[in-house]
Amino acid sequence: MTILLSTLNARYAHTSLGLRYIAANMGALEAQTEIVEFIIGGNTTTMAEKLLAKQPRIIGLAVYIWNIEETTKLVALLKRLAPEVVILLGGPEVSHETESQEIAQLADYVVTGWGDLTVPQLCQQILAGQMPTQKVHVGEQPRLDQIALPYRLYTDEDIAHRTIYVEASRGCPFKCEFCISSLDKTAWKFELDRFLAEMELLHQRGARQFKFVDRTFNLNTQASRRILQFFLDKLAAAPDDPVFAHFEVVPDHLPAALKESLAQFPPGTLQLEIGVQTFNPEVQALISRKQDNDRSAENIRWLMEHTHAHLHADLIAGLPGEDLASFAAGFDRLIAIGPHEIQFGILKRLRGTPIIRHTDEYKLVFDPNPPYTILATDRIDFPTMQRLVRFARFWDMIANSGRFAHTLPLMLSDAPFARFLALADWLYAKTNATHQIALARLATLVAEWLTEQGMEADAARAAIDSDYAGGAIKPHLKRKQAAETASPQRQSRHLAAKTVADSA
Repeated sequence: MTILLSTLNARYAHTSLGLRYIAANMGALEAQTEIVEFIIGGNTTTMAEKLLAKQPRIIGLAVYIWNIEETTKLVALLKRLAPEVVILLGGPEVSHETESQEIAQLADYVVTGWGDLTVPQLCQQILAGQMPTQKVHVGEQPRLDQIALPYRLYTDEDIAHRTIYVEASRGCPFKCEFCISSLDKTAWKFELDRFLAEMELLHQRGARQFKFVDRTFNLNTQASRRILQFFLDKLAAAPDDPVFAHFEVVPDHLPAALKESLAQFPPGTLQLEIGVQTFNPEVQALISRKQDNDRSAENIRWLMEHTHAHLHADLIAGLPGEDLASFAAGFDRLIAIGPHEIQFGILKRLRGTPIIRHTDEYKLVFDPNPPYTILATDRIDFPTMQRLVRFARFWDMIANSGRFAHTLPLMLSDAPFARFLALADWLYAKTNATHQIALARLATLVAEWLTEQGMEADAARAAIDSDYAGGAIKPHLKRKQAAETASPQRQSRHLAAKTVADSA
């Protein structure tokens, strides 16, 4: 192939929507274009070998926060082995602070921003022998009706074994300063009939799991309801062959019409990712986040009580202006509402985001290495932040895994954050690890901790046994585990799925 489009995904089950957008918009060059996806943690030399074996003239690489280090090594290898091959970079990680990055210096060209049309145009110039003199090209943002949709480029293997990412819109009207989407002025919608026709074709080909990457799915109630109705119709037509849909929603916008649609989904068919981030109004104002906290809490509670949707709520620790007590209060408030999962994230300095304007005033210290995690603030010192990092890891292992559903309420009692932080501290002191702790050992340790907290040993063991037998694993997690079993490798958590040079 003349042109290879490649990236390093976080795990086998993930697919790059961005590469497929680029390939779909190659026009006359599409027949000479091939997508080659790798997984982080693999052998970089082997990746280079596989790419160069295809004798490409151009290699385009999508660069993200999770693959920047390995992709830099890959580019360095490629330029040593085949300096004549043109290396083209795109993606959010190289769309900002470009000149200071080693990977950009190694590559021949970098496309910042939207790459759907700019990457194909640049490839046409290169292949015509018209090598541009400038290295960095600002991506053209076309109207969405000018962009060819990429869904036909999902292979049968993708549909059978991997996540199918889709988007009905791009951009975001909100200005949350920790998020790369804060750079957008608004959200743009793909023409809905055109989009749903593509979803129909995917469904006909066997796709049953659809993960929407739209930043704010529920902004436009009319459009959201039409999309939800598409899935409801599929469920009604074939209840024994259900579809599963994942959407990211803002928590304080849930009009009655949307509630009506959401309430119709049966168990195991709908997941909502709800970005709460913080319940502190002063912190929200500081980071330009508009959110009605009371309405958000009310809506999440309503979803828990009146729908079968699996609710995944996000909180971020380390935001400027938020101390440990404030974060703990927000965590406890969310626990009381009761979403199925709480994703406890640590603030990251994504390139280009306005969050850095608070660096001096709030003494924000970020790790200079990817994923640029916050290390300390004026409110939370480094040792405490490390405790929160361990809290997040153990929370995933114990709470979000679904494996301790019967025991978790006993761990949290009437002071969830304080109790679990104490458990995390204790577990780390016992194991000196936050990874590769066998489930059997973890279960034994949790029972031991409960006993030290004053619980009868037999009662603690009985609670653990009821979970360890597997009966407490949530249905959506059983399905998730089955999908991951088909993956040849397990890798780090996927952070995003956007276009190859889309920093939105």
